[in-house]
Amino acid sequence: MTSSPSTDQAVLFTNVRIFDSSGSDPFEGEVLVHGERIVEVRKGAGDLPQDGARVVDGQGKFLMSGLCDAHTHFSWVNSADLPGLGTMGVEEHTLLCARSAQTYIDSGYTMCVGAAAAKPRLDVVIRNAINDGQIPGPRYLANCQEIAVTGGALVDGITAFADGPEEMRKQVRRNVEMGADLVKLSMSGEEITGNQHAEDNYFSDEETLAAVTEAHRRGLRVCSHARSGESVKMSLRNGVDIIYHASFIDDEGLDMLEEQKDRVFVAPGLNWLVATLEDAAAFGYPPEAAEAAGYKHELECAIDGLKKMKERGIRVLPGGDYGFAWTPHGTYARDLAHFVNLLGYTTKETLLAATAFGGQIMRMPDDLGQVAPGFYADLILIDGDPLEDITILQDQSKIVGIMKDGRFHKDPTNGIEARPRELDEIHRGSPVPA
Repeated sequence: MTSSPSTDQAVLFTNVRIFDSSGSDPFEGEVLVHGERIVEVRKGAGDLPQDGARVVDGQGKFLMSGLCDAHTHFSWVNSADLPGLGTMGVEEHTLLCARSAQTYIDSGYTMCVGAAAAKPRLDVVIRNAINDGQIPGPRYLANCQEIAVTGGALVDGITAFADGPEEMRKQVRRNVEMGADLVKLSMSGEEITGNQHAEDNYFSDEETLAAVTEAHRRGLRVCSHARSGESVKMSLRNGVDIIYHASFIDDEGLDMLEEQKDRVFVAPGLNWLVATLEDAAAFGYPPEAAEAAGYKHELECAIDGLKKMKERGIRVLPGGDYGFAWTPHGTYARDLAHFVNLLGYTTKETLLAATAFGGQIMRMPDDLGQVAPGFYADLILIDGDPLEDITILQDQSKIVGIMKDGRFHKDPTNGIEARPRELDEIHRGSPVPA
Protein backbone atom coordinates (compact mmCIF):
# COMPACT_ATOMS: atom_id res chain seq x y z
CA MET A 1 0.00 0.00 0.00
CA THR A 2 0.98 3.60 -0.51
CA SER A 3 -0.42 6.76 0.98
CA SER A 4 -2.39 9.18 -1.15
CA PRO A 5 -1.32 12.80 -1.50
CA SER A 6 -2.38 15.26 1.15
CA THR A 7 -5.64 17.03 0.47
CA ASP A 8 -3.64 20.28 0.78
CA GLN A 9 -1.91 19.46 -2.52
CA ALA A 10 -3.75 20.25 -5.73
CA VAL A 11 -4.11 17.51 -8.32
CA LEU A 12 -4.33 18.35 -12.01
CA PHE A 13 -5.74 15.77 -14.40
CA THR A 14 -4.54 16.64 -17.86
CA ASN A 15 -4.88 14.96 -21.24
CA VAL A 16 -8.15 13.25 -20.23
CA ARG A 17 -11.46 12.72 -21.99
CA ILE A 18 -14.04 14.14 -19.59
CA PHE A 19 -17.59 12.86 -19.22
CA ASP A 20 -19.07 15.49 -16.92
CA SER A 21 -22.58 13.98 -16.48
CA SER A 22 -24.24 17.24 -17.48
CA GLY A 23 -25.79 15.61 -20.53
CA SER A 24 -23.07 16.89 -22.84
CA ASP A 25 -20.83 14.66 -24.92
CA PRO A 26 -17.36 13.92 -23.54
CA PHE A 27 -14.58 16.36 -24.36
CA GLU A 28 -10.81 16.55 -24.13
CA GLY A 29 -9.69 18.68 -21.24
CA GLU A 30 -8.29 19.17 -17.76
CA VAL A 31 -9.68 18.98 -14.24
CA LEU A 32 -8.10 20.73 -11.26
CA VAL A 33 -8.79 19.35 -7.78
CA HIS A 34 -7.89 21.12 -4.57
CA GLY A 35 -8.81 19.76 -1.19
CA GLU A 36 -11.99 17.69 -1.38
CA ARG A 37 -13.50 19.42 -4.38
CA ILE A 38 -13.12 20.10 -8.06
CA VAL A 39 -11.93 23.65 -8.59
CA GLU A 40 -11.95 23.98 -12.38
CA VAL A 41 -12.85 22.04 -15.50
CA ARG A 42 -11.51 23.26 -18.81
CA LYS A 43 -11.72 22.10 -22.40
CA GLY A 44 -8.40 21.74 -24.19
CA ALA A 45 -4.96 21.39 -22.62
CA GLY A 46 -2.39 23.56 -20.92
CA ASP A 47 -4.76 26.23 -19.59
CA LEU A 48 -4.94 25.33 -15.90
CA PRO A 49 -2.11 26.31 -13.53
CA GLN A 50 0.31 23.54 -12.60
CA ASP A 51 2.36 25.35 -9.96
CA GLY A 52 2.42 23.24 -6.82
CA ALA A 53 -0.04 20.71 -8.22
CA ARG A 54 0.57 17.05 -8.74
CA VAL A 55 0.04 16.51 -12.45
CA VAL A 56 -1.65 13.29 -13.57
CA ASP A 57 -1.28 12.76 -17.31
CA GLY A 58 -4.30 10.69 -18.27
CA GLN A 59 -2.86 9.86 -21.70
CA GLY A 60 -6.32 10.19 -23.23
CA LYS A 61 -8.12 8.05 -20.66
CA PHE A 62 -11.81 8.53 -19.74
CA LEU A 63 -12.47 10.61 -16.59
CA MET A 64 -15.94 10.59 -15.03
CA SER A 65 -17.78 10.73 -11.73
CA GLY A 66 -17.72 7.71 -9.46
CA LEU A 67 -20.72 5.42 -9.82
CA CYS A 68 -23.81 4.92 -7.65
CA ASP A 69 -25.42 1.66 -6.55
CA ALA A 70 -28.95 2.55 -5.48
CA HIS A 71 -29.77 -0.74 -3.72
CA THR A 72 -26.84 -1.89 -1.59
CA HIS A 73 -26.49 -4.69 0.93
CA PHE A 74 -23.06 -4.59 2.59
CA SER A 75 -24.13 -7.41 4.89
CA TRP A 76 -25.14 -9.88 2.17
CA VAL A 77 -21.89 -11.85 1.93
CA ASN A 78 -22.02 -13.95 -1.25
CA SER A 79 -23.84 -16.79 0.46
CA ALA A 80 -26.67 -19.08 -0.59
CA ASP A 81 -27.45 -19.62 3.12
CA LEU A 82 -29.61 -16.56 3.67
CA PRO A 83 -30.88 -17.58 7.14
CA GLY A 84 -27.20 -17.91 8.06
CA LEU A 85 -26.92 -14.13 7.81
CA GLY A 86 -29.01 -13.95 10.95
CA THR A 87 -27.02 -16.50 12.94
CA MET A 88 -23.53 -15.35 11.91
CA GLY A 89 -21.55 -13.79 14.74
CA VAL A 90 -21.72 -10.01 14.70
CA GLU A 91 -17.94 -9.69 14.84
CA GLU A 92 -17.40 -11.84 11.77
CA HIS A 93 -20.30 -10.15 10.03
CA THR A 94 -18.86 -6.69 10.65
CA LEU A 95 -15.55 -7.69 9.07
CA LEU A 96 -17.34 -9.07 6.01
CA CYS A 97 -19.35 -5.83 5.70
CA ALA A 98 -16.08 -3.88 5.73
CA ARG A 99 -14.83 -6.10 2.92
CA SER A 100 -18.04 -5.39 0.94
CA ALA A 101 -17.55 -1.65 1.40
CA GLN A 102 -14.00 -1.87 0.07
CA THR A 103 -15.13 -3.99 -2.89
CA TYR A 104 -17.61 -1.30 -3.87
CA ILE A 105 -15.03 1.46 -3.97
CA ASP A 106 -12.49 -0.86 -5.61
CA SER A 107 -15.11 -1.26 -8.37
CA GLY A 108 -15.46 2.49 -8.90
CA TYR A 109 -18.59 3.00 -6.78
CA THR A 110 -18.34 6.12 -4.64
CA MET A 111 -22.07 6.39 -3.76
CA CYS A 112 -24.28 3.66 -2.29
CA VAL A 113 -27.82 3.59 -0.86
CA GLY A 114 -28.35 1.00 1.88
CA ALA A 115 -31.33 -1.24 1.18
CA ALA A 116 -31.36 -3.13 4.51
CA ALA A 117 -28.84 -4.75 6.82
CA ALA A 118 -28.90 -8.29 8.19
CA LYS A 119 -28.37 -7.03 11.74
CA PRO A 120 -29.70 -3.77 13.16
CA ARG A 121 -26.51 -1.68 13.38
CA LEU A 122 -24.21 -3.16 10.73
CA ASP A 123 -24.87 -0.47 8.12
CA VAL A 124 -24.57 2.36 10.62
CA VAL A 125 -21.28 1.09 12.04
CA ILE A 126 -19.75 0.64 8.59
CA ARG A 127 -20.99 4.04 7.39
CA ASN A 128 -19.47 5.72 10.43
CA ALA A 129 -16.16 3.89 10.00
CA ILE A 130 -16.01 5.00 6.35
CA ASN A 131 -16.81 8.60 7.29
CA ASP A 132 -14.17 8.55 10.03
CA GLY A 133 -11.55 7.29 7.59
CA GLN A 134 -11.02 4.01 9.44
CA ILE A 135 -11.88 1.81 6.45
CA PRO A 136 -12.19 2.45 2.71
CA GLY A 137 -15.63 2.60 1.19
CA PRO A 138 -18.16 4.70 -0.71
CA ARG A 139 -20.35 7.48 0.59
CA TYR A 140 -23.17 5.56 2.18
CA LEU A 141 -26.75 6.01 3.33
CA ALA A 142 -27.29 3.49 6.12
CA ASN A 143 -30.37 1.37 6.74
CA CYS A 144 -31.31 -1.08 9.48
CA GLN A 145 -33.14 -4.40 9.17
CA GLU A 146 -36.02 -4.37 6.73
CA ILE A 147 -39.45 -4.14 8.36
CA ALA A 148 -42.12 -6.75 7.61
CA VAL A 149 -45.52 -7.61 9.00
CA THR A 150 -46.03 -10.96 10.70
CA GLY A 151 -45.93 -13.62 8.01
CA GLY A 152 -44.21 -11.32 5.54
CA ALA A 153 -40.50 -11.90 6.26
CA LEU A 154 -38.55 -12.98 3.20
CA VAL A 155 -35.60 -14.33 5.21
CA ASP A 156 -35.70 -15.64 8.76
CA GLY A 157 -33.46 -13.95 11.29
CA ILE A 158 -32.71 -10.68 9.49
CA THR A 159 -36.09 -8.95 9.67
CA ALA A 160 -37.74 -6.53 12.10
CA PHE A 161 -41.48 -7.02 12.57
CA ALA A 162 -44.32 -4.56 13.00
CA ASP A 163 -48.09 -4.98 12.81
CA GLY A 164 -50.38 -1.99 12.68
CA PRO A 165 -49.56 1.73 12.58
CA GLU A 166 -48.23 2.11 16.12
CA GLU A 167 -45.76 -0.75 15.81
CA MET A 168 -44.62 0.72 12.50
CA ARG A 169 -43.91 4.02 14.21
CA LYS A 170 -41.91 2.23 16.91
CA GLN A 171 -39.76 0.39 14.38
CA VAL A 172 -39.06 3.64 12.55
CA ARG A 173 -38.05 5.21 15.86
CA ARG A 174 -35.58 2.35 16.37
CA ASN A 175 -33.94 3.27 13.07
CA VAL A 176 -33.76 6.87 14.25
CA GLU A 177 -32.23 5.83 17.56
CA MET A 178 -29.59 3.71 15.84
CA GLY A 179 -28.58 6.55 13.53
CA ALA A 180 -29.91 5.25 10.21
CA ASP A 181 -30.55 7.42 7.17
CA LEU A 182 -33.33 5.23 5.76
CA VAL A 183 -36.21 2.86 6.56
CA LYS A 184 -36.96 -0.23 4.44
CA LEU A 185 -40.46 -1.71 4.18
CA SER A 186 -40.70 -5.29 2.88
CA MET A 187 -44.12 -5.01 1.31
CA SER A 188 -44.32 -7.83 -1.25
CA GLY A 189 -43.05 -11.37 -1.70
CA GLU A 190 -40.15 -13.08 -3.47
CA GLU A 191 -40.64 -16.22 -5.54
CA ILE A 192 -37.53 -18.01 -4.28
CA THR A 193 -39.20 -18.34 -0.87
CA GLY A 194 -41.65 -20.79 -2.42
CA ASN A 195 -44.72 -19.43 -0.64
CA GLN A 196 -44.47 -15.62 -0.72
CA HIS A 197 -45.03 -14.39 -4.21
CA ALA A 198 -43.79 -11.32 -6.03
CA GLU A 199 -47.35 -10.30 -6.87
CA ASP A 200 -48.43 -10.38 -3.21
CA ASN A 201 -48.85 -7.34 -0.99
CA TYR A 202 -48.61 -7.67 2.80
CA PHE A 203 -48.94 -4.08 4.06
CA SER A 204 -51.97 -1.90 4.59
CA ASP A 205 -52.26 1.77 3.65
CA GLU A 206 -52.49 2.63 7.35
CA GLU A 207 -49.25 0.83 8.17
CA THR A 208 -47.39 2.32 5.21
CA LEU A 209 -48.58 5.86 5.96
CA ALA A 210 -47.64 5.56 9.64
CA ALA A 211 -44.12 4.42 8.78
CA VAL A 212 -43.60 7.12 6.16
CA THR A 213 -45.06 9.92 8.28
CA GLU A 214 -42.88 9.03 11.26
CA ALA A 215 -39.76 8.64 9.11
CA HIS A 216 -40.25 11.96 7.35
CA ARG A 217 -40.99 13.69 10.64
CA ARG A 218 -37.60 12.53 11.90
CA GLY A 219 -35.68 13.28 8.69
CA LEU A 220 -35.40 9.74 7.32
CA ARG A 221 -36.52 8.55 3.90
CA VAL A 222 -38.42 5.33 3.18
CA CYS A 223 -37.70 2.68 0.57
CA SER A 224 -39.92 -0.29 -0.23
CA HIS A 225 -39.41 -3.81 -1.52
CA ALA A 226 -42.37 -3.54 -3.87
CA ARG A 227 -42.53 -6.09 -6.68
CA SER A 228 -46.32 -6.30 -6.96
CA GLY A 229 -48.42 -3.70 -8.71
CA GLU A 230 -50.45 -3.02 -5.58
CA SER A 231 -47.38 -2.58 -3.37
CA VAL A 232 -46.03 0.00 -5.85
CA LYS A 233 -49.29 1.94 -5.80
CA MET A 234 -49.49 1.72 -2.00
CA SER A 235 -45.96 3.07 -1.80
CA LEU A 236 -46.88 6.00 -4.05
CA ARG A 237 -50.16 6.73 -2.27
CA ASN A 238 -48.36 7.06 1.02
CA GLY A 239 -45.17 8.94 0.19
CA VAL A 240 -42.47 6.26 -0.07
CA ASP A 241 -39.33 7.85 -1.51
CA ILE A 242 -37.47 4.97 -3.20
CA ILE A 243 -39.20 2.01 -4.82
CA TYR A 244 -37.24 -1.18 -5.28
CA HIS A 245 -38.12 -3.57 -8.12
CA ALA A 246 -41.61 -2.47 -9.31
CA SER A 247 -41.67 -5.58 -11.51
CA PHE A 248 -45.45 -5.79 -11.91
CA ILE A 249 -46.32 -2.09 -12.12
CA ASP A 250 -49.55 -1.50 -14.06
CA ASP A 251 -50.79 1.48 -16.06
CA GLU A 252 -52.38 3.10 -13.03
CA GLY A 253 -49.13 2.75 -11.14
CA LEU A 254 -47.20 4.23 -14.06
CA ASP A 255 -49.52 7.24 -14.11
CA MET A 256 -49.04 7.72 -10.36
CA LEU A 257 -45.29 7.35 -10.70
CA GLU A 258 -45.13 9.88 -13.52
CA GLU A 259 -47.06 12.40 -11.42
CA GLN A 260 -44.43 12.03 -8.68
CA LYS A 261 -41.35 11.63 -10.88
CA ASP A 262 -39.60 14.67 -9.41
CA ARG A 263 -39.82 13.13 -5.93
CA VAL A 264 -39.51 9.35 -6.34
CA PHE A 265 -36.68 7.08 -7.50
CA VAL A 266 -36.93 3.52 -8.82
CA ALA A 267 -34.12 0.97 -8.48
CA PRO A 268 -35.22 -2.30 -10.09
CA GLY A 269 -32.25 -4.50 -9.21
CA LEU A 270 -32.45 -6.21 -12.58
CA ASN A 271 -29.39 -8.39 -12.15
CA TRP A 272 -31.10 -10.41 -9.42
CA LEU A 273 -33.74 -11.55 -11.90
CA VAL A 274 -31.25 -12.19 -14.70
CA ALA A 275 -28.74 -14.01 -12.52
CA THR A 276 -31.39 -16.13 -10.81
CA LEU A 277 -32.37 -17.41 -14.25
CA GLU A 278 -28.85 -17.76 -15.63
CA ASP A 279 -26.34 -18.23 -12.83
CA ALA A 280 -28.03 -19.94 -9.87
CA ALA A 281 -27.74 -23.54 -11.06
CA ALA A 282 -24.32 -24.01 -9.46
CA PHE A 283 -25.94 -23.22 -6.12
CA GLY A 284 -28.79 -25.70 -6.43
CA TYR A 285 -31.39 -23.53 -8.19
CA PRO A 286 -31.43 -24.59 -11.86
CA PRO A 287 -33.03 -22.47 -14.62
CA GLU A 288 -35.99 -24.84 -14.82
CA ALA A 289 -36.80 -24.20 -11.16
CA ALA A 290 -36.35 -20.44 -11.50
CA GLU A 291 -38.57 -20.34 -14.56
CA ALA A 292 -41.22 -22.53 -12.89
CA ALA A 293 -41.18 -20.22 -9.88
CA GLY A 294 -42.00 -17.28 -12.13
CA TYR A 295 -38.72 -15.46 -12.58
CA LYS A 296 -38.81 -15.49 -16.37
CA HIS A 297 -42.31 -14.04 -16.32
CA GLU A 298 -41.27 -11.43 -13.76
CA LEU A 299 -38.24 -10.40 -15.81
CA GLU A 300 -40.40 -9.97 -18.91
CA CYS A 301 -42.92 -7.85 -16.99
CA ALA A 302 -40.16 -5.81 -15.35
CA ILE A 303 -38.50 -5.04 -18.68
CA ASP A 304 -41.83 -3.91 -20.15
CA GLY A 305 -42.61 -1.67 -17.18
CA LEU A 306 -39.13 -0.18 -17.00
CA LYS A 307 -39.14 0.68 -20.69
CA LYS A 308 -42.39 2.57 -20.11
CA MET A 309 -40.82 4.36 -17.13
CA LYS A 310 -37.96 5.48 -19.36
CA GLU A 311 -40.44 6.87 -21.90
CA ARG A 312 -42.19 8.80 -19.12
CA GLY A 313 -39.00 10.32 -17.72
CA ILE A 314 -38.96 8.39 -14.45
CA ARG A 315 -35.60 8.38 -12.64
CA VAL A 316 -34.53 4.73 -12.76
CA LEU A 317 -31.15 3.89 -11.23
CA PRO A 318 -28.95 0.82 -11.71
CA GLY A 319 -27.71 -1.43 -8.94
CA GLY A 320 -29.26 -3.78 -6.49
CA ASP A 321 -29.22 -7.04 -4.57
CA TYR A 322 -25.55 -7.84 -4.97
CA GLY A 323 -24.07 -10.10 -2.33
CA PHE A 324 -26.10 -13.25 -2.92
CA ALA A 325 -24.25 -16.37 -4.04
CA TRP A 326 -25.05 -15.86 -7.72
CA THR A 327 -24.88 -12.04 -7.59
CA PRO A 328 -21.51 -11.72 -5.84
CA HIS A 329 -19.94 -8.52 -4.64
CA GLY A 330 -17.69 -6.96 -7.26
CA THR A 331 -20.04 -7.64 -10.18
CA TYR A 332 -22.12 -4.49 -9.64
CA ALA A 333 -21.63 -3.04 -13.13
CA ARG A 334 -23.60 -5.89 -14.67
CA ASP A 335 -26.66 -3.74 -14.02
CA LEU A 336 -25.25 -1.09 -16.36
CA ALA A 337 -25.11 -3.61 -19.20
CA HIS A 338 -28.70 -4.67 -18.46
CA PHE A 339 -29.86 -1.07 -18.87
CA VAL A 340 -28.34 -1.05 -22.35
CA ASN A 341 -29.13 -4.59 -23.49
CA LEU A 342 -32.57 -5.09 -21.90
CA LEU A 343 -34.11 -1.64 -21.36
CA GLY A 344 -32.94 0.23 -24.45
CA TYR A 345 -30.91 2.88 -22.67
CA THR A 346 -27.97 4.32 -24.57
CA THR A 347 -24.61 4.00 -22.87
CA LYS A 348 -24.70 7.74 -22.26
CA GLU A 349 -28.14 7.56 -20.62
CA THR A 350 -26.93 4.67 -18.49
CA LEU A 351 -23.88 6.57 -17.25
CA LEU A 352 -26.09 9.55 -16.42
CA ALA A 353 -28.41 7.28 -14.42
CA ALA A 354 -25.41 5.89 -12.53
CA THR A 355 -23.83 9.29 -11.80
CA ALA A 356 -26.04 12.39 -11.96
CA PHE A 357 -29.08 10.50 -10.67
CA GLY A 358 -26.78 9.10 -7.99
CA GLY A 359 -26.08 12.57 -6.68
CA GLN A 360 -29.82 13.20 -6.61
CA ILE A 361 -30.75 10.03 -4.73
CA MET A 362 -27.95 10.79 -2.25
CA ARG A 363 -29.65 14.18 -1.69
CA MET A 364 -26.52 15.98 -2.86
CA PRO A 365 -27.34 16.96 -6.46
CA ASP A 366 -25.04 19.99 -6.35
CA ASP A 367 -22.14 18.09 -4.79
CA LEU A 368 -22.07 14.56 -6.21
CA GLY A 369 -22.44 12.79 -9.55
CA GLN A 370 -20.90 15.34 -11.91
CA VAL A 371 -17.46 16.54 -12.94
CA ALA A 372 -17.97 20.25 -12.39
CA PRO A 373 -16.50 23.06 -10.30
CA GLY A 374 -17.66 22.91 -6.68
CA PHE A 375 -18.51 19.20 -6.77
CA TYR A 376 -16.69 16.71 -4.57
CA ALA A 377 -13.71 15.16 -6.33
CA ASP A 378 -15.16 11.63 -6.47
CA LEU A 379 -13.72 10.50 -9.79
CA ILE A 380 -12.76 7.40 -11.71
CA LEU A 381 -10.21 7.17 -14.52
CA ILE A 382 -10.87 4.43 -17.06
CA ASP A 383 -8.51 2.85 -19.55
CA GLY A 384 -11.12 2.54 -22.28
CA ASP A 385 -14.42 4.09 -23.30
CA PRO A 386 -17.61 2.93 -21.52
CA LEU A 387 -19.64 4.86 -24.09
CA GLU A 388 -18.34 2.41 -26.66
CA ASP A 389 -18.47 -0.66 -24.42
CA ILE A 390 -20.38 -0.37 -21.13
CA THR A 391 -19.03 -3.74 -19.97
CA ILE A 392 -15.58 -2.24 -19.49
CA LEU A 393 -16.82 -1.02 -16.10
CA GLN A 394 -17.08 -4.66 -15.00
CA ASP A 395 -13.28 -4.96 -15.20
CA GLN A 396 -11.55 -3.48 -12.13
CA SER A 397 -8.20 -3.53 -13.94
CA LYS A 398 -9.57 -1.01 -16.46
CA ILE A 399 -10.52 1.41 -13.67
CA VAL A 400 -6.97 2.63 -13.23
CA GLY A 401 -7.68 5.57 -10.91
CA ILE A 402 -10.24 6.03 -8.13
CA MET A 403 -10.48 9.28 -6.17
CA LYS A 404 -12.86 10.14 -3.34
CA ASP A 405 -12.86 13.45 -1.46
CA GLY A 406 -9.86 14.54 -3.52
CA ARG A 407 -7.72 11.64 -2.29
CA PHE A 408 -6.66 8.68 -4.37
CA HIS A 409 -8.06 5.36 -3.27
CA LYS A 410 -6.37 3.83 -6.31
CA ASP A 411 -3.45 5.81 -7.64
CA PRO A 412 -3.42 5.93 -11.46
CA THR A 413 0.37 6.19 -11.60
CA ASN A 414 0.97 2.81 -9.98
CA GLY A 415 -2.39 1.10 -9.56
CA ILE A 416 -1.85 0.73 -5.82
CA GLU A 417 -4.66 1.43 -3.42
CA ALA A 418 -4.12 4.16 -0.86
CA ARG A 419 -4.26 3.37 2.83
CA PRO A 420 -7.15 4.75 4.92
CA ARG A 421 -6.63 8.21 6.41
CA GLU A 422 -5.97 7.02 9.96
CA LEU A 423 -3.24 4.68 8.72
CA ASP A 424 -1.55 7.65 7.08
CA GLU A 425 -1.63 9.48 10.39
CA ILE A 426 -0.22 6.50 12.27
CA HIS A 427 2.54 6.24 9.67
CA ARG A 428 3.43 9.90 10.23
CA GLY A 429 3.29 9.47 13.99
CA SER A 430 0.36 11.79 14.55
CA PRO A 431 -2.46 10.83 16.91
CA VAL A 432 -5.56 9.03 15.68
CA PRO A 433 -8.83 10.82 16.57
CA ALA A 434 -10.94 9.00 19.15
